[in-house]
Amino acid sequence: MESLSVVIITYNEEKNIGKCIDSVQGLADEILVMDSYSADKTAVIAKEKGALLYQHKFEGYGDQKNRAAELCSSSFVLFLDADEYPGPGLYARILEEKKAGFPYDAYSMNRLNRYCGQWIRHGSWYPDKKLRLVRKGRGSWNNELVHESLVAVPGIQPKHLGEDLLHEAYGSIEEHISKNNRYSSLSAKLLFDKGKRTSLLKILVNPWWAFCSGYILRLGMLDGFNGLVIAVNVAHLTFLKHVKLYRLQQSKSPSEGKNSRDL
Repeated sequence: MESLSVVIITYNEEKNIGKCIDSVQGLADEILVMDSYSADKTAVIAKEKGALLYQHKFEGYGDQKNRAAELCSSSFVLFLDADEYPGPGLYARILEEKKAGFPYDAYSMNRLNRYCGQWIRHGSWYPDKKLRLVRKGRGSWNNELVHESLVAVPGIQPKHLGEDLLHEAYGSIEEHISKNNRYSSLSAKLLFDKGKRTSLLKILVNPWWAFCSGYILRLGMLDGFNGLVIAVNVAHLTFLKHVKLYRLQQSKSPSEGKNSRDL
C-alpha cells in the first residue's frame, strides 16, 4: 500500500484546523501543517492533534504548499486548505485508491462549497473541479496571486474521483463582499501584469454574462435565495475586476500598453 501525506497551510485558522485534521485521521499516514506564524492557537491545536508542525514566513500560497510537499515522507500528497475536509464519499474513494496502490499519478475531485450554512450544488460554484492529490514530484503549485492551482507534469492524465471535497466558503454575506474587494484588486493586478486589458464595453457586458451564466444557464436559481446572492456577488466581482483593471490601464502611458492583449 502506498503511503499518503496530507498538507495543510495555515494562518490564524484556530476555528478550522482541528476539524480539518480530524477529517483525515485514518486516511493519512502523516499530516503536515505549514503555518505562517499564526497569532492565534492554530499551531497549538495542530500539535495537539498530532500533526507535524512547520512554520515559515508567507511568500505566496503556491510557495507554501510546494515547500510543505518537499517535507513530506509519503509517496502521495493530498493538499487541503484549513477550511476544507473530505466528505464521506471522497474519504472512501481515496482510501480505496490507496489500498489499490494509487494506480494513477494524480487525482481530481469536486469541491462543494457551503455558503451561509447552505451547501451550494448549482451555478458557477459547482462542481468546482480541483486537482488536489498527486504523486510526490509529479505536480507542483503555481504561485498566482489568486486561485493558485496544482499543475501535474505534462503527460499525466488525472483520474477524477467524482466525490466532494467540502469547503466552508463564507459564513456571512459581509465576509463574501469583503473578499470580493480584495480578490478583485489582486485579479486586476495579475491580469494587468500578464498584459491583458479590458474596455468600457466589457465593464458593462461581462458582469451581466457572469450573472446569467451562473444563475440561469448553470441553474444557480435552484439554490434559492443564496443562489441569487452568489450570482449577484459573482457579477459584482467581475465588475470590480474589470473596473480596477481599467483604472490600471488609465494610469499607464500609451507606449507601455502597445503590446497588451484584450481580456
